[in-house]
Amino acid sequence: MSNENDLVLIVTIVKKGWGDKVVKASRKAGARGGTIIFGRGTGVHENKSLLGMLIEPEKEIVLTLTESANADSIIEFISKDVGLDKPGYGLGFVVPLERVFGTAHILCDLHQQCDLHPPLAEEGFGKDQDKM
Repeated sequence: MSNENDLVLIVTIVKKGWGDKVVKASRKAGARGGTIIFGRGTGVHENKSLLGMLIEPEKEIVLTLTESANADSIIEFISKDVGLDKPGYGLGFVVPLERVFGTAHILCDLHQQCDLHPPLAEEGFGKDQDKM
């Protein structure tokens, strides 16, 4: 059973250069941000050539971590603003998350127990790095 604090990962795959458009659309819907990573397409429609040279289309993959209660709104804004209802414009999907770890801002906001400015030289980290 899910509740409003359950987290999901919205994955949106679009053409190179469109990742920022996806992030802007998701922010309009209430997302706190996103992570853009790069990839290349290998689908049947991706193997086009120009003058005998194979063109491998570059993609941007946008990862948006959000509460499941906000997912539908974010998907709607991304689909509308980016045009994902048209063939060739990209696709997206949602992955339910069983566990999330670390100190991402969304986790701190949900649990309200994070120090977002840890000391630079915590025990074992950052000390004497130049001696390695």
